[in-house]
Formats: sequence, structure tokens, C-alpha cells
Amino acid sequence: MNAVDHDPVEAARDLAQLDGLTAMRAMIAGEIPPPPIALLLGFDLVEVEPGRVVFAAEPGDQHYNPIGMVHGGLAATLIDSATGCAVHTTLPAGTAYTTTDVQVRFVRPITRDTGRIECVGEVVHRGRTLATAEARVMAGDRLLAHGTASLLILPPGARTGSTALPGSGSG
Repeated sequence: MNAVDHDPVEAARDLAQLDGLTAMRAMIAGEIPPPPIALLLGFDLVEVEPGRVVFAAEPGDQHYNPIGMVHGGLAATLIDSATGCAVHTTLPAGTAYTTTDVQVRFVRPITRDTGRIECVGEVVHRGRTLATAEARVMAGDRLLAHGTASLLILPPGARTGSTALPGSGSG
């Protein structure tokens, strides 16, 4: 699938009806479409369990920057996605979250010759309103990048106009 063939806002509404673990499993099963960013950058959610997710991508020419290697944004996006989705697996239905910060460390360059890369995200701490998670981007047993993220957990009653899904009545 190269183009978005669904309304991402509608898909987010459907996702919000499920607890996070069920939602991520439904995405892997194809019952919920992948987010447009995953289609754009060509990565897939391939594993999920409570507090842990794995994304995979095949770096290609479309990921290159002007200096002749894969742009760091691919690894950074995978780390942001993996940390967020790892936390998402711990949330009840209707609970939202947003990343407050991401720190990324690039260890090795990624090129089209690197082959399949995987990003494993795991929850480090899950509190009532704040969670932290870490992720590693790997090619086999070689570490390419790693990072951490903090995420603000937004229960349904705490949504504001800026965090509410369109049409939710919040605002």
C-alpha cells in the first residue's frame, strides 16, 4: 500500500475504542489500517506484547539525505513510534498519550545496504500521568541508534480542545 486509502482521523477514533494492547494487535492483524507515517516511511509494526513493540523497515533510496546515507529521521521516527506504541500497549480504551520529549543517539550510519532494521521499544516506567520508554534500532545484532522518550498520559476526562480527537465534543 503506497497511498493512504483511509481517513487517519477516523482510524484514530476506531483505535481509541480499544485498549492499547488490543489496538496494536488489531493493527498487526490488518483490522486497523497503519498510520500514514508508517506508509510514507515504509515501516511496519511486526510484534507486540504488553509494554513492548517491534517495528521493522528496509532502508532504501527514498530515505537518503544529501550526504549519501539514510537520514537520521528514519531512526528517530522509529524510536518515537516504538516508545509511544510500547506505552500505548499499557493504556485502557479511550486513554490518549503524547510524547513530551525524545532523545536519540546515532551509533552507526544506516544505508540501503544495511538491510532490514528493527526497532524494539519497551516501557521503562508507567505512572498515572507520565511514562518513560526506551528503544533500540538494530540490524541483526548491530546497534544503529537508541533513544528514550517521555510521554504524557491523558485520560479521557483530561482531554482539551488541542488533544481531543475531531468531533469528540471536547473543546
